[in-house]
Amino acid sequence: MAAGAAVAVTVVAGTAVYLADAPAAEETTNAANALAYGSPPSGLAAPGGSSAATSTTPSAAASPSGKPSTSTGPSAAAKPVAKGGWIPVDPAAWKAQADAYKAMKTDPVPAGVGNLPEFRADCQYSHRRPDDPIVAPGLPGASHMHSFVGNKGVDADTVAEDLMMFTASTCKPAQDHSAYWVPTLYDNATGKPVETTGFRVYYRSLRSNSSGQMPMPNGMRMISGDAKKKVPTPRGASGQFYCAHYGPGDLDGVARSTNGNWPICGGNATLHFMMQFPDCWDGKHLDSPNHKSHVAYGSNEGCPSSHPVRIPAITFDIQYGVKGTPAGYYLSSDKEGKSASSMHGDAFVMWDVRMMNKQTKNCILQRKTCDNDGYDG
Repeated sequence: MAAGAAVAVTVVAGTAVYLADAPAAEETTNAANALAYGSPPSGLAAPGGSSAATSTTPSAAASPSGKPSTSTGPSAAAKPVAKGGWIPVDPAAWKAQADAYKAMKTDPVPAGVGNLPEFRADCQYSHRRPDDPIVAPGLPGASHMHSFVGNKGVDADTVAEDLMMFTASTCKPAQDHSAYWVPTLYDNATGKPVETTGFRVYYRSLRSNSSGQMPMPNGMRMISGDAKKKVPTPRGASGQFYCAHYGPGDLDGVARSTNGNWPICGGNATLHFMMQFPDCWDGKHLDSPNHKSHVAYGSNEGCPSSHPVRIPAITFDIQYGVKGTPAGYYLSSDKEGKSASSMHGDAFVMWDVRMMNKQTKNCILQRKTCDNDGYDG
């Protein structure tokens, strides 16, 4: 764990899990001061100290998804090309979403609803491909193997427009057209893939208040974790797989694999993994060259001035229907090391805008527990 990072204990779906949280930013601002821009804020520097004017993103007008337009005339309808770098948000589309969110009234809260500020999408395994439309856009087969949930049409060439046009999904609610993916897990003894048996995506507040809370913009791309990290994950290590439901041996299992990197679960417990994404956004970019610099972690005081917009924090809660074995497992991102340290996740967000706004306002802003469709009570 990096120096200065804090270990947070969170309770999700009845299970206590240790999460590594990012250091709190020193300079903060209320996200409500940067809700809706008529144009990108001119004083906000791009990560690394350069301004947006020096971005490597093409300067063509952005489409509603944030992709540069490839149109050469009123009748042109060429499909946008998948590409990376600094992807700008469409300021008009974001302003329209922000204005609608601020004008939206909250729904009455039924009796018995809890006070966890979150809503969720419950997803199942969709497909497996050696593609990554965030890290290696437009390059089929260029990635290690990934296991996808959510939008069924995702491949290396997927752009934001595709997620809204092709909406068949393994997630509920149906208004979530997003794609989520992680490196494929393999059984070390057989070499066969072990796919997820449950994949819950929380959108929630990480903080003790919801001041300045805004919805997630469509087309947002981000990554949690580090595919290049290759260190052991022994008992008690951060970033390891754990045993759910407090089977005998608790989170670390009743035993470990021969190499010590994987738990062996007791009782009814099975392997799980949880990862957390940032909750603050720069308000200007839907992606960045390293897929992390456009977002950041905030604190109870607010978001850092470089990333002033407070967005829902995505959290993956992933279940695998296996209990662990002495032979252990390996991830497609680290076949040789056979540890869990390279586990990472990608989120390519696309929701029905009204549903995203409604869930954010009812559930996170009001700090009420919601499920796939609304209040959970």
